[in-house]
Amino acid sequence: MPKHTLPDPARLDRVVAEARQQRELREAGYRERALKLYPHICGRCGREFAGARLRELTVHHRDHNHDNNPPDGSNWELLCLYCHDNEHSRVMDEVVRDRKDGKPAVATHNPFADLKALLKKND
Repeated sequence: MPKHTLPDPARLDRVVAEARQQRELREAGYRERALKLYPHICGRCGREFAGARLRELTVHHRDHNHDNNPPDGSNWELLCLYCHDNEHSRVMDEVVRDRKDGKPAVATHNPFADLKALLKKND
């Protein structure tokens, strides 16, 4: 039987720290570009952000691919924290509901398929 070893917490901490650092570097580049390209207004609710509140404005990737950062910013939109969370929640809800193109999935199960046979059994 193979011996199970516990993961090294220090190594896990290093991996997480490196991943966060890479994400921050990647975000710093496109966030700064997006803030220069677009007005500091949420694309959904229309609230304006300035000064210290500018940190509440996030860059949303329209295709949800954080590595797709074209220089013209065509894959980005600025959203406030609330609208950004709402957008991702909406997308996850659609995935859970298995919706495609905004249309509900077609039901394939018929709960009454054998109802007649079941009723005959009970007679």
